[in-house]
Amino acid sequence: MAAAASIRQMLAAGRLQISIGRTCEVTALVSRFPRKANELIECLWDEDLGIASRASDALEEITRDIPSILAPWKESLIGLLSEAMHNKLRWNLALVVPRCRLDRQECERVAEILQTYLEDPSSIVKTCALQGLADLTVQDASQRPMVLDLLRIHSRSGTPAMRARGRKLLQHLEKTQDAAIAEVLGFRTLRKG
Repeated sequence: MAAAASIRQMLAAGRLQISIGRTCEVTALVSRFPRKANELIECLWDEDLGIASRASDALEEITRDIPSILAPWKESLIGLLSEAMHNKLRWNLALVVPRCRLDRQECERVAEILQTYLEDPSSIVKTCALQGLADLTVQDASQRPMVLDLLRIHSRSGTPAMRARGRKLLQHLEKTQDAAIAEVLGFRTLRKG
């Protein structure tokens, strides 16, 4: 009986720009057995960009539902966020790192890094950076004014993808901000029934 393939071996299948290889299988495997997340996350640093890219795709999908698997890797992921050069890795990390449980200082550091991503030539990297910045405001409300300003700017002057995502995020953040203010002031929000 053949030994089970490692996550790295599963991610090695396929060419970088063309194939997702066995990413879906890896996503299902790690979602079912979260202890295997360490093996997946280690692949983010792989010299083979195809493996690193597919690992970042799988991790982004898994952490939508299981962000807690990032906890042991938080510092390393923040470091990788600041060093990553490959677009696919950058855009996935822009979405993944804000899902880590971060303290205020870490939120500030991640926000600074994501703001540099807004200068990236890739539209998708910039768009994911906007999403990541908006996601950070859940953990650190002090980031909200800066993020709202960036969203206002990029929803008017960014790439088409940035404008669309910026408008959506702006609407959501302003709505949640209005609800939070009303709650603080003791008003009840009226629901249309």
